Amino acid sequence: MGFMGKLKNRMRISRGRAKARVGRATGNRRLRMEGRRDRLAGGAKQAGEQVKDAGKHVRASFRKH
Repeated sequence: MGFMGKLKNRMRISRGRAKARVGRATGNRRLRMEGRRDRLAGGAKQAGEQVKDAGKHVRASFRKH
């Protein structure tokens, strides 16, 4: 996944934060939990993207030498 995938993950994290804040402000527990779930899922996917990028950089460094 490239730039668009990373952007989607960041948007999911942001959307999750917004949902959680609205849930807290309104006392809506379901919305708060849904926001937390979105935020965590986006963060997990973002971490996976970073691991893939690190692997690509390691492979590239071996090709140069």
